[in-house]
Amino acid sequence: MKADLCGVDLGKQNKDKIPEGMGVICGSVFLIVMFLFIPIPFVQYWTTNADAPFPHHEFVELVAALLSICCMLFLGFADDVLDLRWRHKLLLPTMASLPLLMVYYVTYNGTTVIIPTPFRSIFGNDVWLGPLYYVYMGMLAVFCTNAINIYAGINGLEVGQSTIIAASIITFNIIELSGDCWKAHLFSLYFMPPFLFIAMALLYYNWYPASVFVGDTFCYFAGMTFAVVGILGHFSKTMLLFFLPQIVNFLFSCPQLFHFVPCPRHRLPKFNKELNVMEPSTVVYQNKSLNFLGRFCMAVAKTFRLVKYQEFTKDDAIYAESTNFTLINFMLKVAGPTHEKVLTVYLLAMQVFSTCIAFWIRYGLASYIY
Repeated sequence: MKADLCGVDLGKQNKDKIPEGMGVICGSVFLIVMFLFIPIPFVQYWTTNADAPFPHHEFVELVAALLSICCMLFLGFADDVLDLRWRHKLLLPTMASLPLLMVYYVTYNGTTVIIPTPFRSIFGNDVWLGPLYYVYMGMLAVFCTNAINIYAGINGLEVGQSTIIAASIITFNIIELSGDCWKAHLFSLYFMPPFLFIAMALLYYNWYPASVFVGDTFCYFAGMTFAVVGILGHFSKTMLLFFLPQIVNFLFSCPQLFHFVPCPRHRLPKFNKELNVMEPSTVVYQNKSLNFLGRFCMAVAKTFRLVKYQEFTKDDAIYAESTNFTLINFMLKVAGPTHEKVLTVYLLAMQVFSTCIAFWIRYGLASYIY
């Protein structure tokens, strides 16, 4: 507050200033905990198994993972302070993931993927992707960090979805500890429990009515932590299953993110002061300003009733008003004007339901196609 890193909650009638960027405090505590934890997995090599060769590759993986998280935490805080443009927000996770990819290359370098059974007659049992797999992992880091960042805007949503994803990963890791890849899942369990409880502490203060804002710092920090355990824990495809709402929100947002449809600076839900509820935010534009892709995206959205759309005439020109292309606005379109706390509960309930679908795909459907 003294440094003026604060803002006003646009979804409240009370306009008192609230501290922003509190994700940097949680990230710092997480790093302190993990730094103190570094010697723990290797204690046995200094005591009972003094003659056993030290697992340098495991040590390097742990340190490199912390380096990537630390870099992303710093770059996220830089975004909160400097208010960077979107092209920079895509570049930062790419830079922060490079140490991670280098360690993956040196220690594991597995770039072969198993082909689903129905397609094995065409492509064979597996396919070597080589450099393309590293491009995929780099894009995974970019997606995880930005997917949480664009699926935000109401109290408790960013931290709430991260808490549910972390709990899902921990459950998955514990189940897989009895399998052949138990070491990779044990590595993931080094990171996830500290992250989960730190996120729960932040959620307590960010829940409606929020007394702190998490800022882009937490979104980047959380996304990179998930990317780290997904890549070095060798379950990046399962990781994406836990991001189903974020994937849907990203795909839904693409027409505005790539400016096929006009995109305002903020797409947060609109606050109705009189009724104390959240309503879908809208964007207004001239019909003739849309190119072919814009008209196509809008036609698809109108056909499947994904947006609320209306046209009107002003100064002899035809204008259109459409709700913004986000999952939050779509939920408000379906549920109608909703109190902010109730809206958060709806969205987090959908996150839990998506996690159940992810586990069904991983342990039910996957056995039929692999």
